Amino acid sequence: MRPSLPLSAAAAALLLCVGTAPAVADDGKADQNFTIKDPRITESSGLAASRIHPGVYWTHNDSDDGPFVFAVDSRTGETVATITMRGIGEPRDVEAISLGPDGNLYVGDIGDNLDGSWGHVWIYRFPEPKRLADATVQATQFDVTYADGPRNAEALMVHPKTGRVYIASKKEDGGGLYEGPEELATGRNNVFRRVGEVPWVTDGAFSPDGRHLVLRSYFSARGYAFENGRLGADHAVVVPFQRQSESVTYTADGSAMMFGSEGKNSRVVRVEAKAEDGYAGKDGKKESGGSGGTAPSGTASGTGSGEDGDGDGDGDGAEKGTVTGGAVLLAVIALAVFGFRKRRG
Repeated sequence: MRPSLPLSAAAAALLLCVGTAPAVADDGKADQNFTIKDPRITESSGLAASRIHPGVYWTHNDSDDGPFVFAVDSRTGETVATITMRGIGEPRDVEAISLGPDGNLYVGDIGDNLDGSWGHVWIYRFPEPKRLADATVQATQFDVTYADGPRNAEALMVHPKTGRVYIASKKEDGGGLYEGPEELATGRNNVFRRVGEVPWVTDGAFSPDGRHLVLRSYFSARGYAFENGRLGADHAVVVPFQRQSESVTYTADGSAMMFGSEGKNSRVVRVEAKAEDGYAGKDGKKESGGSGGTAPSGTASGTGSGEDGDGDGDGDGAEKGTVTGGAVLLAVIALAVFGFRKRRG
């Protein structure tokens, strides 16, 4: 984790004057598997597909990084803008990012590794920049509490039609889906109320039409029908096996889900969406093909694209296969060690 450094007024001014970031490439390779190349991004913990910059994904580091959000071009893996949020407190544990129908990015400072040590958490909101360049932006900070007490969470999703914010709590034996108020407000607590039961969740995303919600964990993912603010029928979603599975978002057109991981040179892997995942096809007809869908019996989450064993991000990270037996056991042990270390930190 990179330690947070206070941003002086002079440094903030310098950010506004710095040269424009590299232009977004236009070679038709957007929204495919890519590696995040920026050495500053070592704990990519959330993903959100831009709606005004095709092929660009917004991400951020986990805790102890500061008020920074990065725009990464999926064609090249390069960072094309670094946004610094001002007007907020010092972030504690930023875990999620989502784009609302109002054109705003919502950043969830909602992590709590001690499961209840924070009396409240925060959501930051700022307009998605129309120009991709390094900049400092004014953000709005919202205080968030839960009706049934503090808890850890890593998934924040803004409904793409209603603009309502949802949070999924993270707990090994199952968490909850929490619904925020109709509109977030400053100057008071925004109370989130439990409206559904969910498995262990590290991130989530709504389909562009808002009728489907996918929630991922370290080894699996589930998709849900979503109507009138409530979870409906669910199904398994095939996910890639990644060293530290953290994030998910839909592509802007809803044709696929992009799964991300933490770590240096981390990979973002595309999984085609099926009809049950919310993809209607280019002609508006529901499609039944693709890589999503029910996971084969005996797998951690089905068949998908794994990451390179060394995790350096080189190559395409596409070792096809199922995760079974001893591999699952080793993964569980590794996760337990990671969880212990993170709690100690």
